[in-house]
Amino acid sequence: LSDSIGGSFSTSSHRCHHKQKHCLPIPQCGALSISPLLFHPHTKGSQIIMDTTQKAVKRQASFCNAITFSNRPIVIYEQVRLKITKKQCCWSGALRLGFTSKDPSRINPDTLPKYACPDLVSQSGFWAKALPEEFANEGNIIAFWVDKKGRVFYRVNDSAAMLFFSGVRTAEPLWALIDVYGLTRGVQLLDSEIIPPDCLRPRSFTAIRRPSLRRETEDTRLSVSLCDLNLQEETFHMTATTCPIPQNSLNSQHSHLLPSQLESDLRFHHLRGPHVKILDDQTVARLEHAREERTLVFTSRPLRINETIFVKINKSNAVRTGTLSYGVTSCDPSTLRPSDLPYNPESLVDRKEFWAICRVVVPLQSGDILGFMVNLDGELHLSHNGAGTGMQVCVDCSQPLWMFFVLHGAVTQIRLLG
Repeated sequence: LSDSIGGSFSTSSHRCHHKQKHCLPIPQCGALSISPLLFHPHTKGSQIIMDTTQKAVKRQASFCNAITFSNRPIVIYEQVRLKITKKQCCWSGALRLGFTSKDPSRINPDTLPKYACPDLVSQSGFWAKALPEEFANEGNIIAFWVDKKGRVFYRVNDSAAMLFFSGVRTAEPLWALIDVYGLTRGVQLLDSEIIPPDCLRPRSFTAIRRPSLRRETEDTRLSVSLCDLNLQEETFHMTATTCPIPQNSLNSQHSHLLPSQLESDLRFHHLRGPHVKILDDQTVARLEHAREERTLVFTSRPLRINETIFVKINKSNAVRTGTLSYGVTSCDPSTLRPSDLPYNPESLVDRKEFWAICRVVVPLQSGDILGFMVNLDGELHLSHNGAGTGMQVCVDCSQPLWMFFVLHGAVTQIRLLG
């Protein structure tokens, strides 16, 4: 057996399955004939500030233009290890990690795009993916590497290795690619390590299985748990000529907080998840099955800057946990098919378009009214029954943005008011 840099392993060594004591020693980078792994000193995004050691970088402003590379090619099975040193919570998305077969020294820094995903990965020789946001916390140590089959794995702190993505061409030199994006403001490179493939446990080669979020009622992450759901039919009696301001007793107390006139051109898009039904002239979205996957609905047109969209919670189930998730995207829903909508909406951030997903953190009841507005600075603000809850996330408003909602948890039916 040979390792990735030409050394040999004893043929009598045991393969590592469950007992760590059978693993071969993990050689440290200093014991190998390779130089320390640093950030590339010149090829970096316009917002990147680098320290003199070339081991720490920080994004000075915005949420993008922060692509970085390693200063040398990595070795197969070499774990690129970095520590998250700064988190900025107002943004959406986190680190993008991957590899490139393009020598960064031959890349003009002025030609680097804003984003590794989707801009760089749409070009030949670049591979990257977004780190799940829940792992992008200050102090976390992230390690990622590629095996000889082109599969990329990562681990967080001392967790088991998890499959990240595949398809990397390993027949040519590869440099590490780190996009200090969104929530992640600063990272520090640690000494890299080479882990012999025999010491990767079999479970390392399975895709990440995220824990159920049903137990985490205060968590603002998107819930992907499966729960039974009992829906009751509800009939609405509204004429097309009336302004859809709610008048029933549940929320008449909130009606005075709405504008006296609401534009009624906004509808739900005909493209929707297969477990959602659209009713009442495309203004009502309702869960139809006792399942919570693929329950996305979109607005029929892009948002306008400084426009407030009002949404009413038509139905909520107090015995269930979870709340409404929402977001914005540059993806025109007309270009999608229902089969394109994932079971786990969080995976939308891996698509080529811009996607930002949030969650309403205040408890919601039937009759509540939510207001959503994106301003010129890309700040998405939320109001709840007329009271502002502040900026929820910063988004890229340089392109048209459609709004979308994910029905799950206690919220089983919503109405677009205008």
